[in-house]
Amino acid sequence: MTGKRRRGKIYAEHIPSAAYGKRAEGKERMEYRINRKTGNRIGVIGMGASSLHEAGEKEGAETVALAYERGVNYFDLAASESSCFPCYGRALAGVRQNVFFQLHFGADYSDGEYGWTTERGRIERSVEAQLKALGTDYIDYGFIHCIDEPEDWDKYRAGALGTLEEYRASGIVRHIGLSTHSPAIANRLLDTGLPDIVMFSINPAYDYRQGEFAIGGTDEREALYRRCEAEGVGLTVMKPFSGEQLLDARTSPFGKALTEYQCIKYALDKPGVITVLPGVRSRADLERVLGYFDAKDEEKDWSVIGTFAPADAAGKCVYCNHCKPCPAGLDIGMINKYHDLARAGDKLAADHYAKLSRHASDCIGCGHCDKRCPFGVRQSARMKEIAVWFGR
Repeated sequence: MTGKRRRGKIYAEHIPSAAYGKRAEGKERMEYRINRKTGNRIGVIGMGASSLHEAGEKEGAETVALAYERGVNYFDLAASESSCFPCYGRALAGVRQNVFFQLHFGADYSDGEYGWTTERGRIERSVEAQLKALGTDYIDYGFIHCIDEPEDWDKYRAGALGTLEEYRASGIVRHIGLSTHSPAIANRLLDTGLPDIVMFSINPAYDYRQGEFAIGGTDEREALYRRCEAEGVGLTVMKPFSGEQLLDARTSPFGKALTEYQCIKYALDKPGVITVLPGVRSRADLERVLGYFDAKDEEKDWSVIGTFAPADAAGKCVYCNHCKPCPAGLDIGMINKYHDLARAGDKLAADHYAKLSRHASDCIGCGHCDKRCPFGVRQSARMKEIAVWFGR
């Protein structure tokens, strides 16, 4: 879901043209990550549906077709209006088996516009109507939709969950997902073993407790990302631009604007994340967002947030890689990430660490990284700690 949640409405988060630089020349090259829980290979940039109805059916279908041509294979279907659903059926009719649909059990389109419900009958009717409009007879990821409060989950579990589980048992739903803005709710449902994938709002504002959906503290949110990575449950990212606020200095909670490429890279650098789902409303929007793959590294560098992040972020590595290049050739961000994941219980982290060309023990203690870190991390001391942890 790429729009703000309200009972009865999604407020679309699309990308204003002014937020982008001119698209670089050349063919974008999609990158893919594996959702280990399901084995699905998913493009790191997917496509949100919140604004697509603005394009109309013809351009909407052309936009979806272009997305597929450019390697997009993951489509979130939490739309503001149901009028966009036929666009997917029309554009993807011959390649349905090559893409993944993320459909929300709890998004109600009985009047043509988004509404939120836990009533089984309304959910069943809405899902059946969406399947028909999409021209498909199965759903790759059926989502427990937009659960932010314990009472939301209690209501959902008492009714709507039964519908979702019946659809999975019949084979119409292949995997179960969860969409939430709350780390506590995400952890509660992960404890049940139900979700194969989690849709979560990840951006610098929310992670540093700024904004309407900034639920949970910085450490709590980071711990959730590491848990998902450790358990192989992929994260799909909604609201990567904090409802567009981060793209404009006048609305940014930090008083400084970030670019869409910085926000996308920020999300993709978090443990567990497999895809980011910005909303698009036209071919032009899609062209610009996919320009991410042609952008230079400095255009994606989000380490500037270290200059306005809160005090509780100081001294913690966030894998921004602003410390590069290391004179000794260490990938300091990945070394830190694998160490944090290993401490969180990820059984694969040690193997990934062992495959790095340079390890923490190769640190020469020159202090280059200490001087460059915008978050004040003493990386040279941390390398010694990590070398002891991994034994190399």
